[in-house]
Amino acid sequence: MAYKISEDCVACGACADQCPCEAIAEGDGIYVIDPDKCVDCGACADACPVGAPQAE
Repeated sequence: MAYKISEDCVACGACADQCPCEAIAEGDGIYVIDPDKCVDCGACADACPVGAPQAE
C-alpha cells in the first residue's frame, strides 16, 4: 500500500529528499508520490514537518 501526500503539504521538499525510491516529485503546489515506485517504507512520513504523507 503506497503513501499519499495530503493537502497539508507545504511543498518544502523534505519528503522527496528522504525517499530511497525517488517516488516523490513536485506537483502542482504540493508534492506527489508515484504509487508504482513507492515501497511503503515511511521515510517520507518521518521526514515531513507537517505529517502530509499518509499511508493509504
